[in-house]
Amino acid sequence: MPYNENLAKIVHDTLVALNTDFVEKKMFGGIAFMIQEKMACGIVKDELMVRVLPERFEEALQKPFARQMDFTGKPMKGFLFVAEEGFESEAALSEWLRLGIEFAQKGEVKSRKK
Repeated sequence: MPYNENLAKIVHDTLVALNTDFVEKKMFGGIAFMIQEKMACGIVKDELMVRVLPERFEEALQKPFARQMDFTGKPMKGFLFVAEEGFESEAALSEWLRLGIEFAQKGEVKSRKK
């Protein structure tokens, strides 16, 4: 399942412009951008994937072209997919990425049992 490499470059460049330290990691058949070892955002096919704090999730879900991430066939808590139309402008993309950065800086990630 290839991901949009042009979009990945735009996200990369925007994160750099936002002065954010991050690592790119291939996952979900796409690419994820990890901040402080937490997935903040990524690209799956042509969609932006964003991790959002629980208290901001419902508000973010109401934005145009956003939907709950259902990669596995069931909704994934705290993750959104945003269609291309939802981040066509640089300002809109930056707003989505800031939500992911906020999650990485403040959010809790449950550790999996081994």
